[in-house]
Amino acid sequence: MQFKFIIGQEEVKNKLLNSFNKNRVGHTQLFLGPEGNGSLALAIAFAQYINCKNRTETDSCGTCPSCIKYQHLAHPDLHFFFPTTTNDKVKKDPKSELFLDEWREYLKKLNGYPTQKGWYGHLGVGNKQGTIYVRDAGDFIRHLALKAFESEYRIFIVWMAEKLHSSASNKLLKTFEEPPDKTLIFLIAERYELLLPTVRSRAQLVKVPKISDKNIEQALIHQKGLPENQAAGIAMQAGGNWNLAVEIAENIEDAQTNFIKFRDWLRLCFKPGNFLELNNFNSELSRIGREKVKSFLTYGLETIHNSILINSGHDNFLRKSGDEAEFTKRFAPYINQANQKEVYELLNEAIYHIERNAHAGILLSDLSFKIYSLLKKGLQNMKKK
Repeated sequence: MQFKFIIGQEEVKNKLLNSFNKNRVGHTQLFLGPEGNGSLALAIAFAQYINCKNRTETDSCGTCPSCIKYQHLAHPDLHFFFPTTTNDKVKKDPKSELFLDEWREYLKKLNGYPTQKGWYGHLGVGNKQGTIYVRDAGDFIRHLALKAFESEYRIFIVWMAEKLHSSASNKLLKTFEEPPDKTLIFLIAERYELLLPTVRSRAQLVKVPKISDKNIEQALIHQKGLPENQAAGIAMQAGGNWNLAVEIAENIEDAQTNFIKFRDWLRLCFKPGNFLELNNFNSELSRIGREKVKSFLTYGLETIHNSILINSGHDNFLRKSGDEAEFTKRFAPYINQANQKEVYELLNEAIYHIERNAHAGILLSDLSFKIYSLLKKGLQNMKKK
């Protein structure tokens, strides 16, 4: 991983480079920032830079033996620790060392931008959550006792450091405070408050902000081949999260379909008179498949959430553009104190039942009539004002 392939974060890159050039690299550093901002990619790029044989002032060379091994995430002096749990492969005593092949495969697939949800999905662990165990701490200390194989610096990267079990954290406190000479430890975390105070106090903080909309827009254009207007809209919705931007881009057709279907469904729900057209619409919708019906309902829940934001005067948090933004703003007044809680709960309940194989046609018909009644309540409340 080279700095030039990291999306945005120029200020952080420059701070890291300056710290190295001035010989002020903290022995234990905490890269802190939200999901999708590139914290781990920055740490790997910095590690590669530090051990590069032909580095420039701004980046590693990418071609020396050390860089090539780093790019394969298989350098003998680069050690990873990350949350794990049991799965079909490891049924007992999980630890990072047992999942290194899966970790490298997953990181390469995402170009160094992992997410907890994606990692657990890659491991196939269902709803189980991962932990960095005391067994990992033991492996960490064992590697520390060995000499560096070929590089000047040994580098230990702990991804999702807030997942360190308290016993693992306590076992590593002395190491975090005073690692051996020529050893650097990079902790990667999203939630500062979940780290033990004793861990926080032993690390030099490197704040990694969200990626700017402009940087995400440019990355979508160059990496995903999206047209400028579409990339700009997705960047605005992603809110500085590259992973979310990629997810939106890969599902752009589904998102547009959900918008159109939800808008048409609401219009039919609120249309007075003959309900035959609404029943026909629900019948067609029920045939698209359980997961797509769930996606449709989830989009509806998002629209209600956005309506509440608008009504609370927080339009600046609305991550929509074009027709979608215009529709949401026009729809928002119908969701108010008279019905917003009930509508929100109703859609949540519908998603719950769809996940448990409820008959989609019956569920949508029932939901439509309830939504119709709640929208009327919202309209009556609007007229009182």
